[in-house]
Amino acid sequence: MTTKKQDLPPGWDHEQLRAIAEYYDNQSDDEAIAEAEAALEAEGETLMMVPTELVPTIRKLIARRQQQEASD
Repeated sequence: MTTKKQDLPPGWDHEQLRAIAEYYDNQSDDEAIAEAEAALEAEGETLMMVPTELVPTIRKLIARRQQQEASD
């Protein structure tokens, strides 16, 4: 079996990835539903469906904005 190199977000490491996977693997259905409902009510953020092919472009725009905010 060939291992594929996984690209991680800037500043992340495999330990953080493992901890997140463990968190969600051990989350009950009720906890997952509560977390999703809370996300829908978060102020200052919007949840929307976009065509999959636009996701890379949207991620780049978000990263660019975060970089601009960090440099301000």
